[in-house]
Amino acid sequence: MHAAFIAIISLVLWSAVSQAEPLRTDLVERSGVGGAYPAEGVVEAVRQTVLAAQVQGKITALYVKAGDRVSAGQVLVRIDARAASKTAAASAATVKAAEARLFAAQKEYERVALLAEKHYISQAALERADAQFKAIQAEVEAQLALAAAADVSTSLYTLTAPYAARVSSVDVALGDMAMPGRPLISLFDPTALRVTVNVPQKGFADIRLNGGEKIEIPALPEATRWLKPRAVTVLPTADEVSHTVRLRLDFGAPPAGVMPGMFARAWLTNSAAAGSRLSVPVSAVFRRTELTAVYVVDGGGKVTLRQVRVGEAGQDRIEILAGVSEGERVALDPIAAAAVSR
Repeated sequence: MHAAFIAIISLVLWSAVSQAEPLRTDLVERSGVGGAYPAEGVVEAVRQTVLAAQVQGKITALYVKAGDRVSAGQVLVRIDARAASKTAAASAATVKAAEARLFAAQKEYERVALLAEKHYISQAALERADAQFKAIQAEVEAQLALAAAADVSTSLYTLTAPYAARVSSVDVALGDMAMPGRPLISLFDPTALRVTVNVPQKGFADIRLNGGEKIEIPALPEATRWLKPRAVTVLPTADEVSHTVRLRLDFGAPPAGVMPGMFARAWLTNSAAAGSRLSVPVSAVFRRTELTAVYVVDGGGKVTLRQVRVGEAGQDRIEILAGVSEGERVALDPIAAAAVSR
C-alpha cells in the first residue's frame, strides 16, 4: 500500500513537471560586462616587525601575549642583564679613576708650565708634562667610549615596542634562553593594511591603474567586503621564478574582521578584456553557502548543475570567469531547473 502511494505521488509530480512550461534559457555570450581582471592575493600589514634578541641570556620577564595591543616604547621582554650591569658599573668606575688621574696630570702640567715660564726648569720637562697630560686625556676619552658601549649593551637586554602595534605571536616563554638572532615577539600595525597580489608578466601590459581598482575580501559580509584602495604600488622588479609582477594596494584602516593573512582579491582594469568577457544573465546565477553555480541546458533538454566562478556584475548580466563556454545555454530560473534536473 505504501509503495503504491509513493508511485502515485511520483506520477503526479512527473505529470506536473512534464506539463509545466519549458525552461527559459539564455546564451552564454561575450558582452560589455567585463574589463576587470581578478588577481588573488593576501592581506598583509604595511608595518610588521619581528623583534629578535641581540644578546644571550635567560628571559626573566615577559609582559605581553598574542593579541595584546601595545604602545610605542612599551617594555615587552626583559633578559637577565646582571652580568652586563656589573660590566657597566666597572666601566663607570674606570672612568672615574681615569678622570682623577687626568685632574692630577692637569695640575702637574700647570705647575710645570709656571716654573718653565720663570725659567726654573727646562723646555724638555715642560714638553714631558704636556705629553703626559694629553696621554691621560686620551685615556679618559677611551674609557668614556667603553662606558657608553657598556650602557648600550645593557639596554639590549630590554626589548620595547618600536611603534603602537598589536602582538601577532610570542615565540618564547618565561625562562627560555634568548640567543642573538632568535625571534622573540612578532607584531604589526593594525591601522594600516594592504593587499598584495601577483599578476603574470604576460598580462600585466594590459592592466591599467586608472583609479578603478577595487579590493574584495570574500570572508567579510556583503556590506563590507568591498574596499577602495587609497594607493597602488607596482614593485619595480618581477619575480624570476613565477614570472609575475607584484602589486600592493594600501587601504589604510580596515573594517572589523580584517587581519593579516586573509585571502583577498584585487579587481584591476584590463584594457584587453573590455567587452570580451563571457557573461550570463544575473538571474541565472544562484549561490548556496560557498557554492556559486548555474544550470546548463544542452540541446536535448538535459539540465546539469555547473559550478562557476563569477566576476564583475553589471545591471543585467554577470561576468563568468570559469565553468561555462561561449554558446552554451543556461536556465534563467534556477529553482525550476533544479526540479527538472532531479
